[in-house]
Amino acid sequence: MFELTTTLGLKILPLYITIVLGYIMVNFFQAKRESMASLLIYIIGPVVVFIASYKVQLNLAIATLPILLFALSSFLALISLRFTKNIFQDNTKNILAFSAGTGNTGYFGIPLAIMLLNEDLANIYIFTVLASLLYESTVGFFVVAKGHYNIKQSLIKIVKLPSIYALGLGLICNISKVEFSTDLLNYLDYFKGAYAILGMMMIGMGLKGLANFGIDKAFMGLAFSIKFIIYPFIVLFIIWIDSTYFMFFTSGLYKVMFIFAIVPMAGNTVAIASLLNVHPEKASLAVVLSTFISIFTIPIMVVMFMP
Repeated sequence: MFELTTTLGLKILPLYITIVLGYIMVNFFQAKRESMASLLIYIIGPVVVFIASYKVQLNLAIATLPILLFALSSFLALISLRFTKNIFQDNTKNILAFSAGTGNTGYFGIPLAIMLLNEDLANIYIFTVLASLLYESTVGFFVVAKGHYNIKQSLIKIVKLPSIYALGLGLICNISKVEFSTDLLNYLDYFKGAYAILGMMMIGMGLKGLANFGIDKAFMGLAFSIKFIIYPFIVLFIIWIDSTYFMFFTSGLYKVMFIFAIVPMAGNTVAIASLLNVHPEKASLAVVLSTFISIFTIPIMVVMFMP
């Protein structure tokens, strides 16, 4: 376990450096986190969604996996919103509900999957990340926007999000066997790195103003309980049910589901919170702390529970 913890720590270290760079950019070079959020959500994110949905080799089980995880994410978000409405009197409950349904499956999870899985399963994991991107672009975005806009305005903002259309286009091109040049595909792959780097910088940019911002213990406690306890063990329960009675998914897909469930809070929580001006400082602090905690929780979860 010590060796795995050390390896993960070295893997995560560049992510922390990138967070610091984001903090420097916003505090010393007047970079705008709202502009960065728009860049990630409206340009870079959709390209990443398109290329992943275009490249994956689909079968029924693999195609079902992101649908299942999308449904679980949406369920947890809506349940969290309902049960915390009497705990938080402001739109803190909305950003908590958003974070309950997703994790850092992209910026953090993809390097983790590459390290722990073989190449084929790592590619399937990248496709499964579409569950998070779809959730964040639909139900998750609606949950946060609902705390800032009325229902009609929230739905209009969802319709304007390009990731939904990028997913559909990528799947259509995949199923239709549309061929793109190698040079174009290599160019589009660069967006994955940009997505990871700029996403982590967003976390650092969201930390501006934390010196005058107190820690919301209720928010942190609930967010961490959902992320590190409830979500992973629901996924483990689903794996147990399937392996015992249905055997629909393979053992490799169980590993993909497991890694999907144990990553820290989503970096896009900060992007969405910044875009809609819903407690970005609170979201940034929670994401940074959860990322640090994951250095210790992930090796323990992998050693004790990984299928």
